[in-house]
Amino acid sequence: MRALLVSILMLIASSFMADLSAQNIQLSEKAEINILTCGPFQGELYSAFGHSAIRVYDPVNGLDLLYNYGVFDFDQPNFYLNFARGNLNYKLAVMDYTRFRDYYIYYNRYIHEQVLNLNIEQKQKLFDFLQWNMKPENQYYLYDYFYDNCATRVRDALITTFGDDITFDGSYIETNYTIRDLTDIYLAQQPWGDLGIDICLGLPMDKTATPFMYMFLPDYIESGFNHATIKNDSTTEPLVKFTKKTYESRPEEVPSQIFTPLVVFSVLLVIGILITYLGIKKQRLFIGFDVVLFVVTGAIGLLLFLLWFATDHQAASHNFNLIWALPTNLVAGFLLLKKEKPAWLKGYFLFTLTLSI
Repeated sequence: MRALLVSILMLIASSFMADLSAQNIQLSEKAEINILTCGPFQGELYSAFGHSAIRVYDPVNGLDLLYNYGVFDFDQPNFYLNFARGNLNYKLAVMDYTRFRDYYIYYNRYIHEQVLNLNIEQKQKLFDFLQWNMKPENQYYLYDYFYDNCATRVRDALITTFGDDITFDGSYIETNYTIRDLTDIYLAQQPWGDLGIDICLGLPMDKTATPFMYMFLPDYIESGFNHATIKNDSTTEPLVKFTKKTYESRPEEVPSQIFTPLVVFSVLLVIGILITYLGIKKQRLFIGFDVVLFVVTGAIGLLLFLLWFATDHQAASHNFNLIWALPTNLVAGFLLLKKEKPAWLKGYFLFTLTLSI
């Protein structure tokens, strides 16, 4: 139902956007341009980080528009192949602000609106850029988890429009988090999703993030804009005039999770130790356990290898989880099922034992 709702809203937004882009609208003195920061939703992995968007409100012209850089189209050619290869095109969509607001309130996600401290010429300049950006030939961009997403596009829209007139002061950031550290914070309630990211993404995740890089997260778009300034006529003023708390989310109980990765893999460790002990004591080889272990780790290794070398997922490169998840384990696991095992297989297991230690 959620996917159907999003598809319907996209169809409405697309037709609305086509009509709007053809108009040359001059904003009135009462117009506002606001930066929206929406809270996380733990129901989906992608929504756990929150969302950013731009609102243009002009009561004189009857405008209340939401510019959303976080939209992708299932109907684009080779969607699933491009998604797997890291070539997914996101786009800027424009929709009615009220629909957007009600959707986020329904899912109990807070909405903060920062009213930008712009004069009428600056508002018009930013609005004209958004109008240009939403044209079909300009609206698509190649999505990147950490460097080009719905949050960074909001920041970059202002940088593109105002250039050196806008300054972000990152001195308020006092932590030395890596990108992986930052994602861990937001996935505290999704340990399996966190584990998947930690396994699939490599060394680029472990780069210490600069204050500018923190803004791949919507919360840091909000705090970054609160510590930014803009040249307004002959003076330098805060970029944000004030913040409106449109909706504050209700406290929710975090459901307890029994089968966390720590619990599950601790149980598997105990089982592995027990099987090993019984095997040594009874002088038996429990081949089934070994086959499962090597086939699973080999399949993981093959996936990591493909993500690194066969896709454009930059964050998946230089993944040293391949040291324990060797793709060749897949072959070794199946060879264990043969009655006549190759002579080199014993040496291979000794190698993997040494490497694992």
